[in-house]
Amino acid sequence: MEQNPAPVPREILAHYADYDEQSQLSNTRSGGLEFLRSLELILRHMQTPPQKVLDVGGSPDVYSLWLASLGHEVHLIDPVQKHVLQAMDASRNQPRNPIASINIGDARSLTQEDASFDTVLLMGPRYRLSERSDRIIALQKARRVLRPDGLIFVSVVCRFAPLMDGLTDGTIDDLFFVNILRGTLNNGQHRNPRGVPDYFTTSFMHTPDELEAEIADSGFDLIEMAAIQGPG
Repeated sequence: MEQNPAPVPREILAHYADYDEQSQLSNTRSGGLEFLRSLELILRHMQTPPQKVLDVGGSPDVYSLWLASLGHEVHLIDPVQKHVLQAMDASRNQPRNPIASINIGDARSLTQEDASFDTVLLMGPRYRLSERSDRIIALQKARRVLRPDGLIFVSVVCRFAPLMDGLTDGTIDDLFFVNILRGTLNNGQHRNPRGVPDYFTTSFMHTPDELEAEIADSGFDLIEMAAIQGPG
């Protein structure tokens, strides 16, 4: 019998309950770049609509709404209730092309039928899963619900992203941040024991080699690995 996954850590749920992920992706300079670059990469490979899409850990709604507006049938799940409610509100405001379904869900325990989707988006859950075994499970679950010729788009946070942020915004001068940074650079495990909002939350930050290995170990063929953001 399949075991239920461990609960999402409380500090992650608390972080996203207080953090405006919706505005971060659409309004700030870095978030706007992340969003637009991600759209470019998705369009580079995705088939023309209508495709059936599962947006796993879709945050509030931004990718789901965009794909729905293009004519795709999009189903969104996310473990954060706030994100689910935001997505429901946003979908109601796009009545001609709403998101087909929006539910609480976990990347490690998909309930969708086998081979029922053309495309899966994993744009968030990868860095929220600290254990490699959980990240492999999430990929394997996505592979199960994908059709044999389906596509998966996976986004991760680079191991060196906190270092670049710290050098850019001056937080490198904060000894507490430096201690967080040491741990992240050492093994990818990012921890913020005081819950400082600007220093992110419990997560795993990849190197390209680690991501490529996880993709291969999950049974996928890697089509392209591309940078979304960088020092520029």
